[in-house]
Formats: sequence, structure tokens, C-alpha cells
Amino acid sequence: MVGIKPAAKVAHKVAPESRQVIGCCPDPANLIQAGRGVQLDVLKQLAHQSILSAEQFDRELLCEVCKLAAHIQLKQISVGNALHDKILAAAFFEPSTRTRLSFESAMLRLGGKTLSVAEAASTGIAKGESLLDIGQMFNSYADVVVIRHTEQRAIQELSQYLRISMINGGNGSDEHPTQAMADWYALLKWKPALGFGHLPETERIHLGIVGTPGNMRTVKSFLMLSLLFMENIREITIVSEMADPLGEEAHEFCDSSPLPIRIVSDLQEVIEELDVIYMNSIAYLGDGYRTLGTKFKLNSSSPLKQDTVILHPLARRDELSVDLDATDHNLYFNQADGAVFIRQALLLSIFDRLDVLP
Repeated sequence: MVGIKPAAKVAHKVAPESRQVIGCCPDPANLIQAGRGVQLDVLKQLAHQSILSAEQFDRELLCEVCKLAAHIQLKQISVGNALHDKILAAAFFEPSTRTRLSFESAMLRLGGKTLSVAEAASTGIAKGESLLDIGQMFNSYADVVVIRHTEQRAIQELSQYLRISMINGGNGSDEHPTQAMADWYALLKWKPALGFGHLPETERIHLGIVGTPGNMRTVKSFLMLSLLFMENIREITIVSEMADPLGEEAHEFCDSSPLPIRIVSDLQEVIEELDVIYMNSIAYLGDGYRTLGTKFKLNSSSPLKQDTVILHPLARRDELSVDLDATDHNLYFNQADGAVFIRQALLLSIFDRLDVLP
């Protein structure tokens, strides 16, 4: 009998060069230097509040949250035990990777604790329990709850009996406000003057959004926050294969904005003009996930301006090629990394623990 030789064990060793950060990584200090110190009185507006919509934020409040996030990212303040007595419930009735893990990571980094619901099938919903009653139960189990649900109405139903703060982690095709905050945190680190200066017309950015705000929650919330910076944006162009990509609610806030908003159906028509490109192709359309705009693709051969940056909320499909990852166009990895610090800043503000920070 011939013995079978066991396969040789290969040690997993990370080469020093592979530890390098990939893509465009603007320094958070850029953002801090551009503005005054963190204005605690402004952040006090968030104390004991729920975060349900991007509409709750004005430019000043959003910029202060981003400045606090930058201080946390640079470890300029010690936050390790600030929420030691608090529990966060991450109630995700719809699949998630980045949002759930970044909220849990944010809470743990603040010294708090977390409880998780990873899928609806593991809850009383599988037995027919109402969201109304589930909301009541959260009052006893946690101090703040982050909700993600496939239904737009879920936020309203849960809040009827809820006495603790709630953070919208994505409700159906409606909104995802904290994702949009992470998006703008990346952009403000990249070009702080967007939030803290007044750019001359020749330096204002042309913002391209590849997606449909009417049924993509990340795109909708991002567009809402973008309008806060209209004086430093030259134009917004929405690229969509749909005849009317805005939907009723987005039409309302876009129509009331003096900022030019153009809708085109061909990315190649505008790609060479764009300074920032926000991409998304996955939408939840009531009965499941769909990919929209699959004909709009970016890769290393796309005719991008030299200093154009790309944002993407992830997860991506083939609309955004991995051959862009190692280029300076890639702001999307930094966008994902910064979400933890934005959520730490939000949790500290919601629990009103800013005054005790050293």
C-alpha cells in the first residue's frame, strides 16, 4: 500500500507591501484644520434623539459630526469607555454586512455592548409577531436600537411603542441616513472646502450619481445631504436608465433646490465632466433585490478625469471593476472605513456623553 503524502502546510504571511492602504486615503486632519474646534452645543441637538432621515441634518450639524469623527479616527480624544453602561441592539430583518458590523464595532470601541438580530427568521416575526410589539420589547433589552427592514413602514410601526432612540439602518427603498453621512465624511476629508469654504465657480464640483434615488435608499439619502453643499457644487447629474429616476419625494426636494440637476441615460455622455461619481446598482424593490443600471460600468479604461473620485456604498457587482481599487479614483474603501467613526460620533452625541470626553 502506497502512503498518501500529506499536503505541505503553507504559512499565511502578509507581505509588507500588501499592508499598504489601497486607494485614495485623505487625512482626517484636513477636515479638522478646515473648521473650528468641535462645537458641542451644535451636537447637543442630537442628544436622546432618533436618527431616521437625512432630512434631520443641516450643513452645520453634519459637519460637526464629521469633525468629531475625524478626532476619533485620529485618536485625538479617548473614547474607549464612554458608553460602558449602554447596550446597542442591532436588529437587522434584512441582510447586511457593513452597516451591522460597523455599528457593532462602533459600540464596542466605545466600551458598550451589543445584541444582534441577524435575520427575520430568527425573531418572533417568523411566528407572526407584530413590529409594534417588537418595538415594545426593545425598551427592556437595550438603550438604542439600529433597525434595518425590507419595508418602508417598519420604522414608523416600531417607533409607536419605542421609548429608546432608534437609528434607521435602511428601510426598504426609502432611506439610509447614516450611510450618506459616511459618504460625506469621505468627501469632506477629500475636499474640506466643500463644507468649510466658499469655492470659486471654477472649482465647484460636478457631482454624478449613477442610480435611481426613487428606489435606492443610499442614493436618495446621499442626494438629500448633497443639496446641503449646493454653493460648492456646480451641477448634479443623475445617470439612470429609468425615465423618471427621482420618485415623488425626491422630486419635491430637488424641485425646490436652485442647484441644476440634470438627468441623462448615458454615462459616457458626462463621464469626462464629473469630479465625483457616486455609484450604486442594487435596489430593494418590495419583493427582493434587483440590479438596475447594469449597463453603466466603470473600470481602469474609463475616460475619468485625473482627479475624479468614486464613491460606492457597497456591495458591488460588475458595475465597478476591481482594477480601479489600487488607483487614486478609489474613495470607496475610505468611505467604508470611515463609517465606524461616523457611527461612533453619532452614538456619543445621541447618548449625550460629549462633555465627559477627555
